[in-house]
Amino acid sequence: MLQVVCIKQVADSETRVKVASDGRSLDPAGVTWILNPYDEFALEQALRLREKEGAGEVLVISLGGAGVQATLRSALALGADRAIHLRNDGAAPDPLAVARALAAEIGTLKADLVWFGRQAIDDDQASVGPMVGELLELPSVTVVAAMTLEGGRARVEREIEGGREIVEVELPAVLAADKGLNEPRYASLKGIMAAKRKPIEEKPAALGEPGLEFLSLALPPSRGAGRIVGQGAAGVAELVKVLREEAKVI
Repeated sequence: MLQVVCIKQVADSETRVKVASDGRSLDPAGVTWILNPYDEFALEQALRLREKEGAGEVLVISLGGAGVQATLRSALALGADRAIHLRNDGAAPDPLAVARALAAEIGTLKADLVWFGRQAIDDDQASVGPMVGELLELPSVTVVAAMTLEGGRARVEREIEGGREIVEVELPAVLAADKGLNEPRYASLKGIMAAKRKPIEEKPAALGEPGLEFLSLALPPSRGAGRIVGQGAAGVAELVKVLREEAKVI
């Protein structure tokens, strides 16, 4: 069984990012890059399925510039068998362009399962996985909280408001893993050393024409200093006045 795991390199959520001089992208200087946390759950589930079956291959794919190879090596150190780097040295493409590039490559692989994380923590759009499923004309299930394989079918539990939804899909299929699906492993020293010998195939990304243009990017405005409007019961009337007349929230 071939499982393809699509991963994304993102800025660490604890990194203090800055807007680049072009006003439309992030300044990469000083940014710590990591494997998207939701993608860790997808990769871990693929590895567990391979281990349970006792055979098969886990292939990781990522799109981006030269720095993406470090994240691919991290995935290989965790246990993936090989990697494909869809090279793009230009501006960050829109989600549909990413989905087209991934679908063009995955469509040639005849994968049984295609894994994504629920969403990327940088743009939070949660759209690439379902779009790849649509482009490949494969059944797609998002926010996967549990799953089992039964022959050529996947039984999947989805997190929904107020409970869980259980669905079954025929393979091949596209699944997007949610937080809590499993507990991702740490890379072992043996895995890190083995990753250095595993192949990363580099190919140009087939992005096509962009459908979305980033016009500007800005950090949220700094919060102003707070102030004390009164103390105890005597301050209640003044607080209500400020909330109504200045903050205009009541």
